[in-house]
Amino acid sequence: MAGFLSKLLTLGEGKQLKHYEATAAKINGLESEMQARSDQELRALTAAFRERAQNGEDLKSLLPEAFAPCASSVRTLGLRHFDVQLIGGMALNDGQIAEMKTGEGKTLVSTLAGYLNALPGNNVHVVTVNDYLARRDSEWMGQVYRFLGMEVGLIQNGMRPDKKIPAYKADVTYGTNSEFGFDYLRDNMVTRAEA
Repeated sequence: MAGFLSKLLTLGEGKQLKHYEATAAKINGLESEMQARSDQELRALTAAFRERAQNGEDLKSLLPEAFAPCASSVRTLGLRHFDVQLIGGMALNDGQIAEMKTGEGKTLVSTLAGYLNALPGNNVHVVTVNDYLARRDSEWMGQVYRFLGMEVGLIQNGMRPDKKIPAYKADVTYGTNSEFGFDYLRDNMVTRAEA
């Protein structure tokens, strides 16, 4: 925790950190309420959040409530989001790079921003450096998304294009930077609809 938080402070981001800490406190304040909900009640929150997002509610205003159900990671993975991870998720959601040391929970952090940004119906891409990590994370962290009623896709090197279509239609899609990049290039070079 100290590495990530001290980085924010040394970069003159103290005011932003205070805002993140206050939001983390709101999220933590919802923890007991989330723990008291049944699995079905937690899943139902996803539909309610989707409706609010699709009706124009800003994701930043949804963030504390939407991050809180991700605490279902305790039920699915036995892992709890700590403050440093909540703050990392907020930084990612703000389009910033969240530098975290090994062991600070980067993989778990991605579920927070991934879940929130998939709510309006956008496909979220979670980029890893190799196929092994993409598969591992889609299976491991995918448990959190599936528990909350979202679909998870996986793009791997050598997949046929017709197998990639459902993966890209999922709420959250895991893959490597090279596969996403080459798929983008291939899609933009296709000149026939049947290709």
